[in-house]
Amino acid sequence: MAVLAVGSRVAEDLRDGLRGDRAVSAARRLRGLLEADAVGLADLRDPPVWSGRPAEDAAELVAHVRRDGHRAGRAGRVLALPLQVRGELAGVLVVVGDVRAAAARQAARWVGEALVRGRLESSAGAAEAAELRALRAEISPHFVYNALTTIGAFVGSDPDRARDLIGDFAEYTRHNLARRGEYTTVAGEFLAIEAYLALARAVLGDRLRVQVRIAPEVLPVAVPFLALQPLVENAVQHGVERVEGGGSVQVSGEAQGTDCVIAVEDDGPGMDPELARAVLAGVGSGSGLALANVDRRLRAVYGPQYGLVIETAEGAGTRIVVRVPRFQPGVVAS
Repeated sequence: MAVLAVGSRVAEDLRDGLRGDRAVSAARRLRGLLEADAVGLADLRDPPVWSGRPAEDAAELVAHVRRDGHRAGRAGRVLALPLQVRGELAGVLVVVGDVRAAAARQAARWVGEALVRGRLESSAGAAEAAELRALRAEISPHFVYNALTTIGAFVGSDPDRARDLIGDFAEYTRHNLARRGEYTTVAGEFLAIEAYLALARAVLGDRLRVQVRIAPEVLPVAVPFLALQPLVENAVQHGVERVEGGGSVQVSGEAQGTDCVIAVEDDGPGMDPELARAVLAGVGSGSGLALANVDRRLRAVYGPQYGLVIETAEGAGTRIVVRVPRFQPGVVAS
């Protein structure tokens, strides 16, 4: 068990690769595990980072492994082993001392697996950031134009209303364009939702009726940025606005055991359930892509049992349900 614990900590140390700030810590753990005089970790360009006194023959051995790519090199009590990531050379492990070759090879495999995990996590993080950027780019120019035109119309006739709407517009754009942190709270997301709905009501007038009911116990729940707002925008733009006489949007939130459940419902035209499934599968464009984006991000953060559920039928409106855990390790609002 102690060996597995060390392997796990080495993986954590190498989350940012062989040149990360904690690579020396990984070398120190491997040195203790192997009972080696020294351990070095090298990437494909720079000299190794060391725990213990560097070996004089290390530079030549590291160069040999980098050239060959697959075979280890040995000089006396110094052993250099290739670190493989998906069959390709990613670096070199150098072990100095009376260490069994089999143990050193096992350590090299651990390091290779840690590097694979780090790259996967880095790729997942980059993909999530790209999807969030895509959602932020979804701000409708049509909605912005209509909101600003409406605000302008109120400047002369009702300056107090215009001032309030300018504040709502500022909150709406601030939330959509925020660059700090990955997570907010349900309360933070609803500040932007309320700002959006205030602008939408100003634009649509009596055509839009809204009811929002959120239980206080779910307000502190941490959620990814823009996990809820696009659902409300979808209900207004593809539900209410497509009905000549307008319609209603109902938003509710409550705790169900250890989960937080948010529902966004409109009485618009609805859609074929097969189309709804295609939307969540990412087949489509426009609002469909936004919903699929939110669903993927939620499942990536919380697991496949969470995300969006779309309940709809043609002529029966649409209800989108979001289920996330109330507490999730690593998910903390900034």
